[in-house]
Amino acid sequence: MTARQTLLFALLLTLLGAGWGFTIPMTKIAVSTGFQHFGLIFWQTLIGTALMAVICRVRGLGLPLKRPHLVVYGYIAVIGTLLPNSASYQAAAQLPSGVMSLLLSMVPMFAFPIALALGLDRFAMRRFAGLLLGLLGVMIIILPGARLSGDIPAFWVGVALIASLCYGIEGNCVAKWGTAGLSPLQVLFGASLVSALISLPVALASGQWIAPAQLVSVQGAAHGLGSVLHVLVYAGYVWMVGRTGPVFAVQVSYLVTGFGILWAGLILSEALAPALWVAMVLMFCGMYFVQPRRRPALALEGAMGDS
Repeated sequence: MTARQTLLFALLLTLLGAGWGFTIPMTKIAVSTGFQHFGLIFWQTLIGTALMAVICRVRGLGLPLKRPHLVVYGYIAVIGTLLPNSASYQAAAQLPSGVMSLLLSMVPMFAFPIALALGLDRFAMRRFAGLLLGLLGVMIIILPGARLSGDIPAFWVGVALIASLCYGIEGNCVAKWGTAGLSPLQVLFGASLVSALISLPVALASGQWIAPAQLVSVQGAAHGLGSVLHVLVYAGYVWMVGRTGPVFAVQVSYLVTGFGILWAGLILSEALAPALWVAMVLMFCGMYFVQPRRRPALALEGAMGDS
């Protein structure tokens, strides 16, 4: 890339990070008055399905429905949306939005040991050191009775980390078994549709259904805006990977966390406790060391969630 192209793509990547980070305080607002996770997941994935149908139509992409494709939609829906979003929505009701943003930076640190277990990667001391830095950052967040950390409840930090773990599993599953020839946009379209079909009866049976009239509120608007932004920035990320390569595009991880903290301060008037800034530095260093330098990044990693 020329210097001008690099600058242009860097600006676009910043916009993607800002948009993705904006969805995190939107989630906090959505859960602030009692909306439950399965109801939120249904509306999020329904909105995602509708938007992806339009995007795929414009791109001339269909939705293949052969058995291998259905398997891909199914496992991406479960480990990329239903499980992590259930954890994220529940944890968001208990944790500050800024802390949720920090914990998303653990995705590549979970992905590394999973890749080792699946034989997708080889042990490297540099990346192991990055993993330890990330874990140290988490320990600082949940340090019992630490006034500097704001006394963050360890249990809900653990719940929030389920989402990062799921995204780490998701990316490695895609690397190991592929997507049956589907493009990332088709995978997101199909997985969103499957997630909506699964979450609808579960939301109704569990009493977590959110009636359309209830969405005409600040909380409903925040959820709708966050859902729309998520689909649009993901589509932009896929486009960015195709134009610049995954190694450049994956740097959006830093921007999502940074902007998530910034938006939490501007929108929710949240301020990170002193120790959490230390945790952020450690986690950013951990991401830097853990992410592979020359191997392709996983385009689907973390893309299905609320980050």
